Amino acid sequence: MTEISQPLRPVAQPLHRQLRDLMMARIEAGEWSPGTYLPPETRLAEDYGVAVGTLRKALLDMAAEGVVVRRQGKGTVVASHDSDAVLFRFFNLRRADGTTLRPESRVLARARRAASAAEAAALGLGTDADVICITRIREGDGTPIIYEHILLDAARFGALETRPQALPNTLYQLYQTDFSATVHRAREQVNAACAEGACAQELGLPIGAPVLHIRRVALDYSDAPLELRHSWVNSAHLHYQAEV
Repeated sequence: MTEISQPLRPVAQPLHRQLRDLMMARIEAGEWSPGTYLPPETRLAEDYGVAVGTLRKALLDMAAEGVVVRRQGKGTVVASHDSDAVLFRFFNLRRADGTTLRPESRVLARARRAASAAEAAALGLGTDADVICITRIREGDGTPIIYEHILLDAARFGALETRPQALPNTLYQLYQTDFSATVHRAREQVNAACAEGACAQELGLPIGAPVLHIRRVALDYSDAPLELRHSWVNSAHLHYQAEV
């Protein structure tokens, strides 16, 4: 029987938050993997020695964070990164009229190299670490709209240098299924930049043309960094939209 004797949060935290942390720890440990249904609420409440209402509050918190999905009549399942869900959760670019678009990706290069000091710091790596760098173009409405550099810890994601032969459009789903690495949330910084070199060439822009630069660090359930991504966006017909 599981007990809430050693909560991950301070004891002053409400009981349902302590319970949330205990269940999150089991998900992080892989005991409940993506796509797995949690045991019935009555059984979980009994196992943890809490009221069903307390358990439901914990599950509602986890659902609000996108960790689990509550399905009417079926139960609660650990969220998985199916292609549509992950694309529209993390893709914040919109057309001028506010509508969403589905970008398609084309990989330009994949390489293993030494991480720069800034890259190592962002990914929580040692100064002598290597990264896998994926360079790609994303197209929308038949036009190149995003030039990207995606950086990953080579010690964990080294296979991506060559496999799979064709990378999927939504990499977060691949991280989850092939590397047991779930992107839970992300931190983004947005600033104005100028198109230079390969970025300008691939986006079909003149040197110095304005682009939107998005720096994203993707984090797992424990807030450990999984991916560093730099995206340069041709914002002539797109804008960045986020709900706060």
